[in-house]
Amino acid sequence: MAVIGGTGLVGRHTVDALRAQGHDPVPVSRTTGVDVTTGAGLDEALDGVGAVIDSLSTEVREPAEAERFFAASTENLLAAEQRAGVGHHVVLSIVGIDRVEGNAHYAGKRVQEAMVQDGAIPWSIVAATQFYDFAAQVVGWTRVDGTAVIPPLLMRPCAVPDVAAVLVEVAVGEPLGRTIEVAGPDNHDLVDMARRTLAVRGDAVRLIASWRDQPFNVEMAGEVLLPGDDARVTPMNFETWLEYEAVKG
Repeated sequence: MAVIGGTGLVGRHTVDALRAQGHDPVPVSRTTGVDVTTGAGLDEALDGVGAVIDSLSTEVREPAEAERFFAASTENLLAAEQRAGVGHHVVLSIVGIDRVEGNAHYAGKRVQEAMVQDGAIPWSIVAATQFYDFAAQVVGWTRVDGTAVIPPLLMRPCAVPDVAAVLVEVAVGEPLGRTIEVAGPDNHDLVDMARRTLAVRGDAVRLIASWRDQPFNVEMAGEVLLPGDDARVTPMNFETWLEYEAVKG
């Protein structure tokens, strides 16, 4: 089984989860000599692979650029999978991408999902909510001179290893031909998450709760980012994740 983006945040946990279950995963990334955006090395990487988990991501900030990134990588990946006889394509996506127009990453993910759904490879889509790590990421994006602007987003975040476990469970099964949502057990406010994460890390950055001067806008306010009632609920809560963060720090 191949994991696209296999050395990234979600990819490396997915590789670990596969190994823990006795599988022999193939991590696919530029660091392993494969460029999915050009297709270089894909045929060799997918030789003998029966299923693919695509956890590829990008940090580009323009919608058109994100759309080009996901279109190129998905086109190359699906073509290589067809040549290799891959029987199951699993995509990691995001809850709520169809409800938010202005976010560049979401625009790219919509293109990716549509191409997979229209493609020749049997597929499953796992749409997850934001990860517990997300609050610290936003602080890193907006931090200037000891302050960081954090939007008051309402979300039901989850732990990366829990999502990786679901991706593996789906990938070893029959293709679903539909999207399933995955979310953590509780709703949280991003500002509070950032404050608590920084506290356990001993980081004294000052937080400013605002929709201004940060990568998100008010179309993501309210319950836009929350999953549906039938979402798969993952076990780890935010408090437990914070305990792990405190130990790491």
